[in-house]
Amino acid sequence: MGPITAVAWRLGVAAVVWLVVGAGQDRYGNRHNFSDLRIYHLAVRWWRDGRPLYDFSVPDPTQGSLGFTYPPFAALILRPLAGFAWPVPVQVAFGTVSVLAFAVSLWLLLLPVARHLGQPTWFVFLLAVPLASALEPIRETFTFGQVNFVLVALVLVDLLILGAVSSRWTGVGIGLAAAVKLTPGIFILYLLCTRRWRAAGVATATATAATAAAWAVAPGDSWTYWTRTLVDGDGIGHPEYLFNQSLMGIVARASDPPQRVLWLLLVAAVVGFGMWRAARAYTGGSELTGLTLAGLVGCLASPVTWVHHIFWFIPAILLLVIAGTRPLRWPPLLGAAAIYCTVTFSVISFYAYDLHEPGGIAGAVLGNWDALLMLVLLAAMPASLSREPVVMPSSAATGQIPSTSS
Repeated sequence: MGPITAVAWRLGVAAVVWLVVGAGQDRYGNRHNFSDLRIYHLAVRWWRDGRPLYDFSVPDPTQGSLGFTYPPFAALILRPLAGFAWPVPVQVAFGTVSVLAFAVSLWLLLLPVARHLGQPTWFVFLLAVPLASALEPIRETFTFGQVNFVLVALVLVDLLILGAVSSRWTGVGIGLAAAVKLTPGIFILYLLCTRRWRAAGVATATATAATAAAWAVAPGDSWTYWTRTLVDGDGIGHPEYLFNQSLMGIVARASDPPQRVLWLLLVAAVVGFGMWRAARAYTGGSELTGLTLAGLVGCLASPVTWVHHIFWFIPAILLLVIAGTRPLRWPPLLGAAAIYCTVTFSVISFYAYDLHEPGGIAGAVLGNWDALLMLVLLAAMPASLSREPVVMPSSAATGQIPSTSS
């Protein structure tokens, strides 16, 4: 096959995938109509008019009421939205930033996959964009109008670009992400567990500086957030709600009221085991495996993890594809297929809306499906990758060019 024919064949395959997935996305539609983005927009307009940020709330048919639940620094970042009219200008601005951030994140994740499969990165990227967009966390993040894509891009650029060359700026992206939304703070713990003390310090200092800047601009709202909103969980929603796929969600659905001691014990076990595995993956040569495990730990440990927060299914699937090819091994490939199909189809939604929440063991499994997948991945994720270039701690310290893992 000549080079022109090969390019034409690849473009044809990509076009078919785009058409098929695009038709499915069109049929599924935008079921959330950027509802979270609408809340952000209303909240920062409310705040712009001189009213307390965390007094804002809107009624919600399933959660009762929802308000602005991010730290004040996030409100500062989102403040320019107040100058845009709803809906088109706000949605265009959000869509542009989100699509660019998602594209950057996906490109970085696909580099080792393309090398491993011996395919051009542009071709793997063209295939992956529509396929990844069909996953429930991705389509829900976009149609809700969530900020997750930007936060993930900050983390991945930090670890896979700056970290790979031991830049003195490593940690800035993680720190900014943690200042916008607390859950990316799990990657500061990941840096500590992998003994990257300087990067962890930079991340902590960045998050602290951003928080302090927000406090200087909005001291009253900052006091309210850190002493009331965060502690009480005001406006976040009910932890027992089915689409909360964290450990707290599992516990809250199993007992009323939630057994918080049991939850804390489970969190301690998952964080301890998950971060141990993440650190071993990193020192064994795979930053990608390590950060994926850390991301899954963060989702499980957070009191509230909506299904659209679980971006880390994407790198998990890619890691299983790498582990299952060249040579061919069926268990990882079947695992990747099972995750992709059940998360794209959304077992959680099917359970909630079509099965009317049956009880028993089947109900417990289906109702906690995404959380159970994450727990299985923590234990079963392959610890090392073939042909993934990494910067090992020793090479980072000496400045030598690292070798690839076998």
